[in-house]
Amino acid sequence: MQIRELLQDAEQLKAEIITDRRTLHQNPEAGPRLPETAGYVKRQLEALGYPAQELAGGVAADITGEDTGRCILLRADMDALRIREETGLDFQSENGNMDACGHDLHAAMLLGAARLLRQHREELQGTVRLVFQPDEEGFTGAKAMLAAGILKKKPEPQAALALHVHSGTPSGLALCGRGTFMAGCTLFRITVQGVGCHGAMPETGVDPINIAAHIYLSLQELIARELAAKTPAVVTIGRFCGGEAPNIIPGACVLEGTIRTFDREVTARLMTRITELAEGIAKAFRGSARTEELASAPPLKNDPALVNRMADWAEELLGKQSVYRLDEGGMGSEDFASYTYEVPSAYLLLGAGTAAEDPRFGKPMHNPQVVFNEDILPRGAALHTWCAMNWLADEDNA
Repeated sequence: MQIRELLQDAEQLKAEIITDRRTLHQNPEAGPRLPETAGYVKRQLEALGYPAQELAGGVAADITGEDTGRCILLRADMDALRIREETGLDFQSENGNMDACGHDLHAAMLLGAARLLRQHREELQGTVRLVFQPDEEGFTGAKAMLAAGILKKKPEPQAALALHVHSGTPSGLALCGRGTFMAGCTLFRITVQGVGCHGAMPETGVDPINIAAHIYLSLQELIARELAAKTPAVVTIGRFCGGEAPNIIPGACVLEGTIRTFDREVTARLMTRITELAEGIAKAFRGSARTEELASAPPLKNDPALVNRMADWAEELLGKQSVYRLDEGGMGSEDFASYTYEVPSAYLLLGAGTAAEDPRFGKPMHNPQVVFNEDILPRGAALHTWCAMNWLADEDNA
C-alpha cells in the first residue's frame, strides 16, 4: 500500500468519521458503563463485517489478513466527563456530560481505522485487535479489560498502540514520548468526622471544616519538605465538601484529590503520609479522619524501541515536520498505562489545534469550552492503520 493511497482513502472517509465523532459527542456517557456509546460502536463495527464483542463495558473486534500469528492491539477510550458543555457547537452535548478530553475523537479515529483496515485486509500480515474502552477517566477501564482477558485471547497481542488528541498542540503534530511518558495517578478521599452544632456555639461541637482546612493547607508541605527538589510530584485537592447551611457546623467534611508521580514508591510514601497527616491533625482538633484510595493508574511507560519505530512510520505518513520525539513526560495520567506493564506499548499524542490556528482551539483539556479540530480525524485513522500494518509486516515481531 502506498502512503498517498492511504491518505486519500482516509480523506474520503472524513465525512463518515466526523459523523461518528459528532454522534458520540452529542450523546456522551461517563464511567464504566456506556450502553449507548458501546452499542453505537458495536453496530458500526458489525456493519463493516467485524465480529464485535462486548467486553467489560467496552467493545473489541479482530481483523485478520494473512494468519502469521502476529497481533497488534489498537486502543481508543470512549468515556466522557461529568462536565456541562459550554462550547456552543451545533452538536453540543445537553445531558450534563461532555467529551472534554477528546475521547469521542479517539473512538471515531479507531472506527475510521477499522474502515481502512477492512479496505486493505488482503495486505494485512497478521491480526489487528481493535479495543474501545470505557472509564479511562475513572482509571478502572483498562484494568477491567485486562482482567477480562483482552490480551489472552488468541492470537495474543505482542504490541499495543493508543492515540490521544491534545488541545494546544498544532493540528496534526504527533508527539512521540519515549520511556516514562505520563505520571501515575492515585485518587483518594479523606473523610473528616466532627460533631455538628449551632454556628453560634462552636464550642459545643467539633468543626470538621476547620480540621479539613488545616489538612488541606498541610498537604503541600509534603511536597515542599519531604520530597527532594528534583522529585516530580503533585498533590491536588479537587473536591472539598461540607455543610448544608451557613449557620450550622456540619458533622463531617470530605476532601477528594489526586497524587501524581513518576515513581510508584513515591506515590505509596505520599499516600502513607497523607493518611498520617490527616489522622494527626484531626486528632489534634478532637475529630477523626479516614483516608482511602478510590482508584489508580500507574506511570505510563512507553517502550522506547517501539515508540521510535512508530515515530519513523509517522514521519513516513505525515512528514518529518509533523513528528516530534521527546524523552520527558508530563504530569497528566492515562489508564492505558496498565497495558504498558503487560505488553510493549506506544502512546502517542496528536495535536488538535492552537488558538493561533482558530480562536476556538487551544483551550485546556477538561475545560467546558474546549474545541478540537476535526480536520485531524482522517490523519489519526491513517496513523493507526499505517503503524499497525507496518508492525505486522515485520517478521521479527513473530
